[in-house]
Amino acid sequence: MRRSDGGARTIGRVQIVCPKSTEEFLERAGPVLLADEARHNLAFGILSTVVAHPEVYPEQRYWIVEEESGVVGAALQTPPYNLILPRPLDDAALVVLAAGIDDALPGVTAALPEADAFASAWCETRHLRPRVRLAAGIYSLERVLPVTGVPGAMHPATASDRDLARVWFRAFAAEVLHAGGPDDEDAEARQNRSIDARLDGDASSGIALWEDGGEVVSLAGFGGETPHGIRIGPVYTPPARRGRGYASALTAELSAGLLAGGRRFCFLYTDLANPTSNRIYQAIGYERVCDSVELAFEPADA
Repeated sequence: MRRSDGGARTIGRVQIVCPKSTEEFLERAGPVLLADEARHNLAFGILSTVVAHPEVYPEQRYWIVEEESGVVGAALQTPPYNLILPRPLDDAALVVLAAGIDDALPGVTAALPEADAFASAWCETRHLRPRVRLAAGIYSLERVLPVTGVPGAMHPATASDRDLARVWFRAFAAEVLHAGGPDDEDAEARQNRSIDARLDGDASSGIALWEDGGEVVSLAGFGGETPHGIRIGPVYTPPARRGRGYASALTAELSAGLLAGGRRFCFLYTDLANPTSNRIYQAIGYERVCDSVELAFEPADA
């Protein structure tokens, strides 16, 4: 049960606590999140964005599952997005969260198998069923394998590139995430807030562009800091410019720059239905950590 006052709810021998702030959640959920930084890079990234750019995610909800031995599970949501679910230290925490969260949820985004286990427990008593919206691979990189022979060069995006970024972010969302189309005004507004935050000059996030022959041909965003790394994405090349190595060269150079700036890791997500993206990222040094899934909850009789 979510309580705005940070109250707790007891279920059996465990307790669900709702932290009052992002800082409190980070402190209490630390043992869960730090158990696997790569696996939990999305959760870390959302939390760091909330701290640095609260306008991107103006509403947050947090849950902690505690046993006598300490914290064993955690979850967070920035409505209207899915529940983000780190892997618990005790799988029983998934059932407790499913029973103890009273808020309506559009779905869950998490690595496997915890996403499926939570979805099963959540849907069982609510006449719902999970539907896969995106099956993704989580990748981590510590050393870049350079890309050569690709014409052009990388440069940082500035405020003058805002319109281009908005068009390409929307195209990426429509193609990969099947969301944020031109008729979805709320999604577009949220996307624009994210782009504006990336272009405000804060080194914790940004957008890089690849230019060839005076034309911008590829884009890569970065942000969502973790304790020792940062996430890259989205990466987008217009269909007419694909197959020329632009995305590979841009991602490799951007990743190398971020590592040289003091990060130990770069992370990214790939669409498992797209073998090309999975291949090119592995070719520049990214290693697959685990699989993740974005699930939507819908009526069982739909």
